[in-house]
Amino acid sequence: MKIGFIGLGSMGRGMALNLARAGQEVQAWNRSPVDFDGIASIRSVDTPAEALQADIVFTMLSDDAAIRQVLLAPGVLESGQAGLVQVVTATISPDFASELAGTHQALGFGYVAAPVFGTPDVAAAGNLNIMAAGAAEAVERAMPLLSILGKAVFVMGDDPAHANVSKIAGNMMLTMAIEALAEAQAMVSGLGVQPQAFLDLMLQTQFGCRAYENYGRRIVDGNVAPGFKMTLGLKDLTIAADVSHLVKASTPMLEAVRSRMSEAVDAGMGAQDWSAIAGLASSAVVTKDEGH
Repeated sequence: MKIGFIGLGSMGRGMALNLARAGQEVQAWNRSPVDFDGIASIRSVDTPAEALQADIVFTMLSDDAAIRQVLLAPGVLESGQAGLVQVVTATISPDFASELAGTHQALGFGYVAAPVFGTPDVAAAGNLNIMAAGAAEAVERAMPLLSILGKAVFVMGDDPAHANVSKIAGNMMLTMAIEALAEAQAMVSGLGVQPQAFLDLMLQTQFGCRAYENYGRRIVDGNVAPGFKMTLGLKDLTIAADVSHLVKASTPMLEAVRSRMSEAVDAGMGAQDWSAIAGLASSAVVTKDEGH
């Protein structure tokens, strides 16, 4: 099977390498040159149209605008190989997912929305959690490859938008967990509680889950190196707000964390990990000694 891959950034590169290491023939396109460390079964191509000459094409670009610019440029998608299935693994808006699905259907192509939960190191290890949605035949064709990329694939139905709104909602919940951690640590640290001691208490009692463990450790360690850039987090929260307005959902927590992340981006923190919003909570703390 010939595989195309479009978008070889911090997430896409590891995914493409995993497909190649599993024995797939991969032809990949990226805006800037990428070194594949001598992986013989990955071939760089010069244009996205060349990458579309494949049975299945994966796309991992940053947002709606990037995908629109690359895939929907005149003559690009139309040039795809007959019968191809496009798998978009990026986090995009549900509306754009529906638009892409319709465009592919009109051209006789399959379309699968397959956004992922995971950071670049998780992608490199092939341990992503993947949400997949689309026509059953297209999802079935993509499933063996998705299983290479992730430790679990959750089929969300035949409407591609369902996978994307599930990813957006999940990311929204992660930011709420980060904000909860940030505010709690700011409170207890202000009275002298050791951050690690408090984190250990929470993980071993009320909040023993991956989100609190991963982001709690980042907050305690002050690690702002980007696993997921804050600018991308703000993009996802903006999509979430648009969806909530569309369905008339009441989402005051969403508005609070979106305001917090927008403040952080405006303060020049956009390239840091999205958990760095914790710095805004801690910077407002007045310790017991300082307050008296």
